[in-house]
Amino acid sequence: MITRLNAIERRIKRVRARIKRENQGKIKLSVHRTNKHIYAQLIELETGKVLASSSDAKIEKGTKTEKALAVGKEIGEKAVAKKIKSVVFDRAAYKYHGRVKAVCEGAREAKLTI
Repeated sequence: MITRLNAIERRIKRVRARIKRENQGKIKLSVHRTNKHIYAQLIELETGKVLASSSDAKIEKGTKTEKALAVGKEIGEKAVAKKIKSVVFDRAAYKYHGRVKAVCEGAREAKLTI
């Protein structure tokens, strides 16, 4: 029997394996979501070094989705400032919907190719 936890673990492995296999030498945009906040990081795939990060902890006004869009724009601007033009989107076990999708769209608005 497949439990919910097993399904989540399988989804994480599937997404991360695809990212690792297809995108050697690139930068990934990793998203972490909690019930209250959303976090985004630019991570170098080969070394695991964090190049930039952003969260909605300082943003006070707006809905969760609007805050996620602002986080995406902020991380996109940081990437462009570091001369990073394209990244790989790592959504982990989260579905591409709602706040996770808003982060991705915000980064695209900041001229970051995903």
